[in-house]
Amino acid sequence: MGQGRMGQGRMGQGRMGRSDVRPAQVVRRAAEYLERHGVESSVPTAERLLSHVLGTDRAGIYAREGLTSQEAKLFGRALCRRCVGEPLQHVTGDQGFRRIVLRVRPGVFVPRPETEILVGAVMDELASVADPLVVDVATGSGAVALAIKDELPEATMFATDLSPEAVELARENALSLGLPVTVLEGDLLEPLPADLRGRLDAVVGNPPYVAEEARDTLPADVLAEPPLSVFGGIEIYERLFAQAVDWLAPGGIVAVEIEETAAGVVAKAAAREGFEGSTMRRDLTGRDRVLVARRPHP
Repeated sequence: MGQGRMGQGRMGQGRMGRSDVRPAQVVRRAAEYLERHGVESSVPTAERLLSHVLGTDRAGIYAREGLTSQEAKLFGRALCRRCVGEPLQHVTGDQGFRRIVLRVRPGVFVPRPETEILVGAVMDELASVADPLVVDVATGSGAVALAIKDELPEATMFATDLSPEAVELARENALSLGLPVTVLEGDLLEPLPADLRGRLDAVVGNPPYVAEEARDTLPADVLAEPPLSVFGGIEIYERLFAQAVDWLAPGGIVAVEIEETAAGVVAKAAAREGFEGSTMRRDLTGRDRVLVARRPHP
């Protein structure tokens, strides 16, 4: 995007080096530009990018008298990055998730709002459990593990991921948020300390579940994610359930995010490993999104 169109060229400079264009006009023009490039939620996106550039919140945007030429230039660059398909969170470098804000970066899956339902389901299940032991597999940025620890401080929280980049970022987020979560590199439950076997109260995860055949139907921001964190299928659930049986205490739960059309298949995979009472949690669009199943008591 030429800087003259959204940047300085159309913003007359007033006093103190700021443009005479009001923030509401800047947002409107930016939203129109985003719409022309097929970006959804154009107004919230424009506001989020502008608040990032200005280092303020939404209210702070509209309290401004205008943008400096440097701010206009930086905003134009941010819009360009979003318009060519770069995820909004990669441009801003962060993502809100329930009550926390996480650092995000290319190479590690960006947490989605629907995954907050997984955290809510786990919180409900653990409400009556004292000092629970919980493991989050395929943790990515650490979103699920850190959100649970934030809202359930008495939990002892572990997280695992195959990706060294994800493990590094999850550890950074844990440190910056001041939330003690032990993050381990490895496949599913394999990296856990042996003394946790048979003691876990919950195994949680948002594994890669998008079918490879669906690649051509995915939006650009999903295709920008590392394939390892996006594409998968029933096999990863089967392996997780098989491992979880040995690691969970009797009465412990496994809770996983699912693709909405796979609810029946995933529930059957859990039942084959002896899990009982599978229930589904739906997202805001009414689609099955989270499966919760329990290891039975002897």
